[in-house]
Amino acid sequence: MARSVNKAILIGNLGSDPEIRTTPSGTRVTTLSLATNRRWTGRDGQMQDETQWHRVVAWNKLAEIAEQYLKKGDRVYIEGRIQYRQWEDQNGQKRFSTEIVANDMVMLGGRGDGAFETQKAPTYGGEEYDDFPAESLEEGDDLPF
Repeated sequence: MARSVNKAILIGNLGSDPEIRTTPSGTRVTTLSLATNRRWTGRDGQMQDETQWHRVVAWNKLAEIAEQYLKKGDRVYIEGRIQYRQWEDQNGQKRFSTEIVANDMVMLGGRGDGAFETQKAPTYGGEEYDDFPAESLEEGDDLPF
């Protein structure tokens, strides 16, 4: 079979505190609600804003780190894979879910006012990421690259 790629990279802010659960087998899992924003100029010349909400799921050690260090409003980098699920609820209705299964996370600074603050944060998953230096950002940028 040919090799394929399923990879999502998101930088956004948490819309709520992480929701942590433990499966019957004792595995820790947390769900994050992550908002990403897009801004563009419409055909009429007016600025347009759009917010997309993403459901992010983290397992095991990454779930524990999210529970310990993240809270509503925090800015975070998430890397993972897109997963689609389908199930039948208690009433027999088909339900669908799209989520990002996180395999790496970096906590970024800059809550609220859009400022970017660097901070040491635990990472888990693929490779370690260095903190992005604040001086590398130009005025008005909200992405660290």
